[in-house]
Amino acid sequence: MALNIKEFYQVCNPSKTLLVTNPDDRRYYIDFASVRGGKIIEELRRTIVRLSPDEPTCQLFAGHIGCGKSTELVRLQAELAAANFTCIYFESSEDLEMADVDVTDILLAVARQVSDNLEMLGIVFQPVYFQELFREIVDFLQVPLDIPGGAGLGMGIAQIMVQTKASYRLRSRLRQYLEPRTSAILAAINSELIRPAIEQLKRQGSLGLVVIVDNLDRVDTRLLTNGRTQPEHLFIDRGEQLRKLECHIVWTIPLSLIFSGEIETLKNRLGGGVSPKVLPMVPVQQRDGSNCPEGMNLLQQMVLARAFPNLEPEQREELLLELVDAPATLERLCRASGGHVRNLLSLVYRCLQQQDPPFPRDCIEMAIRERAAELALAVSPQDWPLLQSVRDTKSIRDSANTLTLLRSLFVFEYRGAGGERWFDINPLLAEHHLL
Repeated sequence: MALNIKEFYQVCNPSKTLLVTNPDDRRYYIDFASVRGGKIIEELRRTIVRLSPDEPTCQLFAGHIGCGKSTELVRLQAELAAANFTCIYFESSEDLEMADVDVTDILLAVARQVSDNLEMLGIVFQPVYFQELFREIVDFLQVPLDIPGGAGLGMGIAQIMVQTKASYRLRSRLRQYLEPRTSAILAAINSELIRPAIEQLKRQGSLGLVVIVDNLDRVDTRLLTNGRTQPEHLFIDRGEQLRKLECHIVWTIPLSLIFSGEIETLKNRLGGGVSPKVLPMVPVQQRDGSNCPEGMNLLQQMVLARAFPNLEPEQREELLLELVDAPATLERLCRASGGHVRNLLSLVYRCLQQQDPPFPRDCIEMAIRERAAELALAVSPQDWPLLQSVRDTKSIRDSANTLTLLRSLFVFEYRGAGGERWFDINPLLAEHHLL
């Protein structure tokens, strides 16, 4: 079977999220649960389907940007749908300006998505509070918002978001108006939207409503005027409000919060006493530096599945030499990625931009060197000793500098089958700086 270069190039695009609800995309999916320290998506699903189908749950999900969270959340959506739940997944970055977000923005984004998705199922709402709120907003902002009389809830919110997303001034004014009304907005979302939706869904045979809010881990970490970072303000200070939505909800949250001194406060206010689920890297080696054959095999299968999606794993391996010049070359590529899924795809993407497969070792090495040099440029001189400490101790300390290392993908987290947790530096940095 010849390798389809065009298709291979498209599915190795590191910005592409696999939609496992799509049969074509499902061919490329590799389940890394066995080497990531636990079946995280299964735990999220079980909590909703088995443990609390009739009572709202609020679950938190975190991980490095690019480690595969979106793919796993889309998989969760598919599994919940198969269990007869109505599940709405959306990427919050499509609605929100991630550098400047507040709780009311998030609540309105959820309301819009729920309204739009359920109206497509023939469920109609009577949002009396929101119709009045829209009129007041138009009067307050003194800008021409195209919200026709009788407009659906989703359309009204969408018009407001379009106008304010591009304008800090309008966002600021709108926030001043909405902030004192947060509790009323939350109550209206529950009474005029979520509760009626669940009642109608159950009459149609659905078991309940689940909302999965992706990409909130991308909110900017800037300091606010009160000295708190934006993530601390949203998920810790205002976490109790985000928890009050009366449906099952899964929030993505920034990984930095997991390692802050306020993790217990986060867990209690937003998580209801339950710790966030964290999606770690795929291990390419164990904590002691020995090889991790299962992790390496799954990473190689991920690349081979993108190249030969219609074949079984054993058949793909037989065609490995159509992709690289030797098995050791593919292993080298996977090891350099550190088990970070997007990093691995990015390296393959670079190779494809240079030449057609099979990739010789020197093409792979050039891609690795180029990416390592780019990454090293972002490391400040005072960060190198911290990186050396992480490499030596396989642990991190709670400090602003350490959290920066995690956010910048300089340091990765891994978990063993028994729940063992350790950290290591991005292999690309280790190579570049000879740590």
